[in-house]
Amino acid sequence: MESLPEADLRHLRRLTDMTGIAQHAVYATPDPRHGYCIDDNARALIAVLWHAELRPEASKQTDALLHTYLMFLSYAFNEQTRRFRNFMGFERNWLEDTGSHDSQGRGLWAAGLTAKLGPQAAARALGREVYGKALPGLAGLAYPRSWAFGLLGIDAVLDVEPGHGESVAAFAFHAGRLFDAYHSGSGGSWPWCEDVVTYDNAKLPQALLVAGRRLGDAAMLDAGRRSLRWLLEVQTEPHDDGKPRLSVIGNDGWLRRGGPRAAFDQQPLEAYALVEACLVAARMAEGDDERTDWERSARMSLDWFLGRNDLGASLVDDETGGGRDGLQPGGVNQNQGAESTLAWVLSVLAMRRYAAGLR
Repeated sequence: MESLPEADLRHLRRLTDMTGIAQHAVYATPDPRHGYCIDDNARALIAVLWHAELRPEASKQTDALLHTYLMFLSYAFNEQTRRFRNFMGFERNWLEDTGSHDSQGRGLWAAGLTAKLGPQAAARALGREVYGKALPGLAGLAYPRSWAFGLLGIDAVLDVEPGHGESVAAFAFHAGRLFDAYHSGSGGSWPWCEDVVTYDNAKLPQALLVAGRRLGDAAMLDAGRRSLRWLLEVQTEPHDDGKPRLSVIGNDGWLRRGGPRAAFDQQPLEAYALVEACLVAARMAEGDDERTDWERSARMSLDWFLGRNDLGASLVDDETGGGRDGLQPGGVNQNQGAESTLAWVLSVLAMRRYAAGLR
């Protein structure tokens, strides 16, 4: 937890206009050709909520950002389909009536967290309203990551409304779905709920840990710890100094059961997911040694951004505050899009929240 960097929001502001945060950038300049998406605006909303929680004295500096992202989230909800839209063109035209399953889960997560952490009563009220509309849509989602994102949003609401019956029932149901998927998919040396390890992977064990904690289910907790340890193991390599470093599963082939791990393209989202999941595990550790191990893994994942990676190259642009778009065989992708920048900012904020004793 020593020498943590500061959370730098400069590039988030650069990417954000009156509509929301732009998906992509050309180097550090927003690229209007790709418009906006709810996935990034949901992540951005979580980032400014965490920032305001850590620095309430500076919340006025992030207030405009928070309401821009919350506006996008609220507007993205389609009353006819009862689902979030995802992609919007630069001209503010929706490109679809219904977004992806992940979009629904991430939208619910951001709405639930707003209901818990919104710095003003009005923001909390709107977050709670959007959450209430979106919660029934979780039942129609077919993928474990979508359930995992949704579980994190429900968990946040249950922190402030522990007796909300619909949330209690939905949490138990979707936790059970995720746990069943883990049992169905895992076997032998493959403690995973799918036949392929793809993106944002650590959200799955994180959700199992969160579910196990709230439900008092030791088996769920064990599954979360086991799958997270394994995920770290398959993404850890020795560094030149003999100490471990993170080597992220690349999206050019992923990791399939029985197959090799793709070396590139490595995405920042995976490193961030590991940071947060390891810190959740550290909060639940049963002793000092276990807690220290999880903290070290979280720091190893954070340091991936700072150059302790396969290319020995930093993904953080100190001049802009942005995060570069990943590691490719020929070097670092120099574009600084929303997902990559948010992965870096959220990683720093997660570490700082842990150091401050926040959950």
